[in-house]
Amino acid sequence: MAQSYKAPRLLILGTGWASYSVLKCINTKLYQVAVVSPRNHFLFTPLLPSTTVGTLEFRSIIEPIRNRNFAHASDYHLASVENIDFQNKQVIYRASLAPDITSKLDYDKIVIGVGALPSTFGVPGVREYSFFLKEVSDARAIRSRILDNFETSLETVGEQEKQRLRHVVIVGGGPTGIEFGAELYDFCKDDLSRLYKDFGTPVCVTLVEGKQILGGFDKRLQVYAEKKLRNRPNFSMIKANVTEVKADSVTLSDGRTLPCGLVVWSTGLAPRPFVQKLDCQKDAHGHILVDRNLNVLSDPTNDSYALGDCSEIIDMPLPATAQVAERQGRYLANRLNKLALNQPVQPFTFQSMGMLAYIGDYEALSDLKEFKLKGIFSWFLWRSAYLTRLGSWRLRLQVPLDWLKTMLFGRDTSRF
Repeated sequence: MAQSYKAPRLLILGTGWASYSVLKCINTKLYQVAVVSPRNHFLFTPLLPSTTVGTLEFRSIIEPIRNRNFAHASDYHLASVENIDFQNKQVIYRASLAPDITSKLDYDKIVIGVGALPSTFGVPGVREYSFFLKEVSDARAIRSRILDNFETSLETVGEQEKQRLRHVVIVGGGPTGIEFGAELYDFCKDDLSRLYKDFGTPVCVTLVEGKQILGGFDKRLQVYAEKKLRNRPNFSMIKANVTEVKADSVTLSDGRTLPCGLVVWSTGLAPRPFVQKLDCQKDAHGHILVDRNLNVLSDPTNDSYALGDCSEIIDMPLPATAQVAERQGRYLANRLNKLALNQPVQPFTFQSMGMLAYIGDYEALSDLKEFKLKGIFSWFLWRSAYLTRLGSWRLRLQVPLDWLKTMLFGRDTSRF
């Protein structure tokens, strides 16, 4: 390449699956890369439920963004983007640690991969009284609430209040809700029974799902998982919708009220306020519309891209999963690398590699193109697959060490 070549400035918004995949795969000799995100790490979300009960530690599933070795320290901005001026190729952002200050950043090409927020569907009380499971801070809050409720229930409270404190309601029967319920079941079975020998009133878990659990999985695996869950002691499933969440209860569409000490909301996604205010073409749900090259449709410069949960390919609806976001990120990085070298690039295509879900008690589900698997062998596959997908060798060492510590010594129940 000629020495006079001046690398264009590539600005990446976000540090989730989509953006991080671009960051990992982009050729930094071809682009000057900068990142803007209020989160300074990549989070391996499939293992996030394991951190809520101490099976894994929080730092074992996060990778600091600055480990990507930026050319300059100032190439990463701990900040939230306020808006994008597509015409003038400029971003307005607000520093996370100095929120009174807004700044501008120029770019030649921009990648929008800011993800999405949990959707409350307008249900009263969800944002005030429920716990989401999207970030490390969410998992830490859930872990603290679980331990606090257990300790409080040991004090001199009435039996009815004990039952409420030890009742967990999970809203949403997708992989996140199912896997959190699985981790909680293992925690109660393996650790609470050992640490609280005179526990008395058992921990009860209620899963609320308006449709079929694990909706994208093979029907036989759905039936198997539902049968396993229903046969577990103190675990119930209710087919209903939630109409209101209060500080101490959940109200269902069938009129029932469930007193509880913890509500984990794991259903639905909604666009971030930043995406909502962007002056670009969107679908009915507020996703940025892109073509099969992942170009933002309404940007006349053709230098802006959107991918992951904040976007929608206009003629190719895809599920909002980490797998889709990662594949889009790898594709876009490859596309940008080839464009810089004036090489042809094919449009994005997606072929699912399958789905995995842990259902507790050393059992998992594997819904793959080649075969469907359930039970302990599927659990080995689940762990092996995720181990290979971790972002660095540091994480690939820490995660199995955490698993080993849990098996040998039990889960950590420290409150901090």
